[in-house]
Amino acid sequence: MDVGFSTQSSPTPDKLQAGEFPRVTKDVTITGGNYKRGTVLGRVTANGKFTLSASAAADGSQTPRAVRARDTDASADDVVAPVYLTGEFAESGVTLGAGHTAASVFWTLADKGIFLKKTVGA
Repeated sequence: MDVGFSTQSSPTPDKLQAGEFPRVTKDVTITGGNYKRGTVLGRVTANGKFTLSASAAADGSQTPRAVRARDTDASADDVVAPVYLTGEFAESGVTLGAGHTAASVFWTLADKGIFLKKTVGA
């Protein structure tokens, strides 16, 4: 064995991240559901909490603002957990709320530094 090198297992492909654009995270308060990593969230204007972004919402959360960085169950109580504020993500790896499509949220997210990309494979 060569000195200074070791054998490592193969990395597990990530079906959410889709590029090298810097990913910036921030801990925020998540409310209102059990969300999987990759869920697109909006921010409720009145209380600043993040919840699933759905186009019919009228509380501010209808505007997508962040992507869940890990699975988070906030169905019973609010949870403080990280979200991605920037980065490149696979369209097939994100979960969108009712009324949203990758095309309908593309520019709103891009304006915030979150880029949805079509990916091949994986």
